[in-house]
Amino acid sequence: QVQLVESGGGLVQAGGSLRLSCTASGSIFSINAMGWYRQAPGKQRGLVATITSGGSTNYADSVKGRFTISRDNAKNTVYLQMNSLKPEDTAVYYCNAWVSTTYGYKDNYWGQGTQVTVSS
Repeated sequence: QVQLVESGGGLVQAGGSLRLSCTASGSIFSINAMGWYRQAPGKQRGLVATITSGGSTNYADSVKGRFTISRDNAKNTVYLQMNSLKPEDTAVYYCNAWVSTTYGYKDNYWGQGTQVTVSS
């Protein structure tokens, strides 16, 4: 099995910064795309940012210029640097990864989520 564990959420004032981390562990042969998604109360889960194993990135329009996704392949870890945070960024943030396992199949995995709250 594969586990994704997030950390770094919390409470911050508008204009502040937070850095989320997500580390994958378990029966990993290789990790393909990794990403962050978020879900605010009463809303569907949506894309924040993704990054391929080669480093190509994609961002939701709402976070472009403020958030930066990066990864450390040696540590099986993806990061989300969030700057200039706004109250509308308040949500549970979920890590996601496409993993090729040591059992020979590829599957999609989610972390448990970490709360980010931005006060005005």
